[in-house]
Amino acid sequence: MAQDALGRLFDISTGFVPVDMQTAQTGKRVSLRDCGGVTVVLFKAAGTAGDDPTLTLKEHTASTGGTSQNLAIIDEYWIKTEATLDGDETWTRETQAAAATIADPGGDGTSAEAQQIVVFEVDGRQLSDGYSYISVDVADTGTNAQLGCVLYLLRDLNSQRTPANLAAPLS
Repeated sequence: MAQDALGRLFDISTGFVPVDMQTAQTGKRVSLRDCGGVTVVLFKAAGTAGDDPTLTLKEHTASTGGTSQNLAIIDEYWIKTEATLDGDETWTRETQAAAATIADPGGDGTSAEAQQIVVFEVDGRQLSDGYSYISVDVADTGTNAQLGCVLYLLRDLNSQRTPANLAAPLS
């Protein structure tokens, strides 16, 4: 039997589970020591006009505590946006000056009103010396409900294993 892609090509970890983002969400940390990089995915429901999400990428020197700072490397990201995501959407490439944040994904002031998938990449070599963890926070989206979650897709695994034998992504 051939080895599945999970454990060979990628691993998955959570930034935060589906939650109402009207309260700011602090993303969990994930280590990039055992992989080439991470694909960060925000998956969100539609919300109320003006409650556009802002994502902030951070890097850390430890799994808890340590030193943390914003990682200003996001110069492009991809989105799928539609009133109701139903599989007929195509990816749209968005560009910006390198920053640690993505404010109002799509930049038209209406990202809150749509369902969205927002994706960006972090290559392990982009982290500052001494930093090996990343996290993604999402700021308070306002006073109205807007459900969302962040997933980390760790890629280019250094040690390929069956999924049950993968090291914990926080290690």
